[in-house]
Amino acid sequence: MSTEDKRVREFAYQIWESEGKPEGQEARHWEMARKLAEAEALTPSKPKAKPAAKAKPPAEKPAAAKKPRAPRKPVG
Repeated sequence: MSTEDKRVREFAYQIWESEGKPEGQEARHWEMARKLAEAEALTPSKPKAKPAAKAKPPAEKPAAAKKPRAPRKPVG
């Protein structure tokens, strides 16, 4: 079994599980899985991440003045 066939099988199983393991949907699940595997194969792989440059700490913003609160209403 090829790597692509294994991937299609994995996708089909995941689809089947995600739909609550319904019976009689095998053909639809396999078709969806085949399309997902095809799309995955066409997607370029992510390049390896370069080490991040040291980031400068964010500049501190001045604290905003708080609005005065209304006085509390008396109880009773």
